[in-house]
Amino acid sequence: MDVDSFLAQADGLLAIPSTSDRPGDLRRALDFVLDSVGPAVTVERFESGGKPSALVYPARTRADFRVILNAHLDVVPAPPEQFRPRRDGDRLFARGAQDMKVSALLAAHVFRDMAARLPYAVALQLVTDEEVGGRDGTWHQLQCGVRGQFVIIGETSGLSIVTESKGIVSVTLVSAGLSAHGAYQWLGDNALVKLETTVGNLLARYPVATEEAWRTTVTLARVSTRNQARNQVPADAEAWLDIRYPADDADFSGKTAEEITAYLDGFCEPGVTAVVDRLDLPHHADPDHPDVLGLRHAAKSQGYSGEFLRKHGAGDGRFYGQLGITAVAFGVGGSGQHGPQEYADITTIAPYYHALEEFLGTLKPNGPTSQGRGVQVR
Repeated sequence: MDVDSFLAQADGLLAIPSTSDRPGDLRRALDFVLDSVGPAVTVERFESGGKPSALVYPARTRADFRVILNAHLDVVPAPPEQFRPRRDGDRLFARGAQDMKVSALLAAHVFRDMAARLPYAVALQLVTDEEVGGRDGTWHQLQCGVRGQFVIIGETSGLSIVTESKGIVSVTLVSAGLSAHGAYQWLGDNALVKLETTVGNLLARYPVATEEAWRTTVTLARVSTRNQARNQVPADAEAWLDIRYPADDADFSGKTAEEITAYLDGFCEPGVTAVVDRLDLPHHADPDHPDVLGLRHAAKSQGYSGEFLRKHGAGDGRFYGQLGITAVAFGVGGSGQHGPQEYADITTIAPYYHALEEFLGTLKPNGPTSQGRGVQVR
């Protein structure tokens, strides 16, 4: 592939501030990548919660795909200068360079160059909501019947293969107290103090991690109260918690939202209750799965180890895992995601393209795909 030509196109995509609060730019980013694929494909468009997405395939009807290449085009907010791509040696700096517009555009190029001549059904899945949960993109498409046998999520990995990630529990702690004059504390019941004690109970059980550790973590993300007076005992307060847990944590893994609520209530002071707002299971792909091993071989052919990784953050692969579909994360290298020095490693661009090319070109069809279903192409 022509890396210089690719980088010029990547600059255009990286310049689009496609954050969740900018629906017009989400569409611009989606259309930019669709334009790079070209016209000789079927583009099935979806929308949910104001977030557009697309499924691209070479046939006229949707199949149960042998492979789906999944990529998200949304990014987290950043100052304007981070949407002006710049290169420094082998590093391409910009918001979304590592996470994950470069990998997304590469997947689109591989799809464009190979999809029509493969002996099986393949799709390119482009979404614009992964950074805000993924339910209006990948999960919405799955609810609309999209299915595949093997899914490659283009999240950054340096050509290693992510086969495991933690589950997510989003929790709101709600504290109810009694208002009183600040000079007469004994007449009130301070909701903030009870909330603070509850958070302390949880952090005593799950201390803030100061180094990487494959264990459950609890992050205090926000504390708020409707109290507006300095000399008033707060009657209400709430806190947001972000909990990430590995599959071997018996207190969370395999539990329902109701069971997790009951467990968290055990840490709560009287008057404080836990509300589970979101529950996502841990993601796991079998490292011995033939397609995983095939992708690993393709990475090794490019001089990379193709080692198996586990990640603390979650991606859209978890939605496929919940349906029993094998999904892994596999992307270019880089560092600094969501930060001011985010960059993609330019030296991994060509190897990533060729690894995907080899994987798709040598993959066995693994039997016939299911009967395609007609769709309305919009």
